[in-house]
Amino acid sequence: MNIGDIIPDRLGLGRDGQPVDASQFAGKPLVIYFYPKDNTPGCTAEACSLRDGYDSLRDAGYEIIGISKDSVVSHEKFAGKYSLPFLLLSDPDTEVNQAFGVWQKKKMAGREYMGTVRTTFITDADHRITHIINKVDTKRAAEQILETLGKSK
Repeated sequence: MNIGDIIPDRLGLGRDGQPVDASQFAGKPLVIYFYPKDNTPGCTAEACSLRDGYDSLRDAGYEIIGISKDSVVSHEKFAGKYSLPFLLLSDPDTEVNQAFGVWQKKKMAGREYMGTVRTTFITDADHRITHIINKVDTKRAAEQILETLGKSK
């Protein structure tokens, strides 16, 4: 996906295992962040930064949605453990990751594998992508988004 593209409607599976679609957020700008795995250091730092900046992002008019390959049950535990106030969606078959172009070949310890590349997409109220953050600062994720939007303090 690129700036100017309209995001796909299907975003993943919600708390009850039911599909969640972008159309459920009609007229609402979105911050959609893709992350590799619940309860890992970088993903936890990113989620907690977004939790801490949640009110500022909401005040700016944005709904925050996190998406990873992890299960709905894993997301529920992760959200509960860190008091995350935003929606975490499961993408078990990586269909949404692939649609956004974040399911890519990665390398670690000399091994190649397919995985989620941490990326944040920001949309307008029509769900057209206005910004893409490819180099996410996990500890400052919320500030980075607000700076990108020109709404930092």
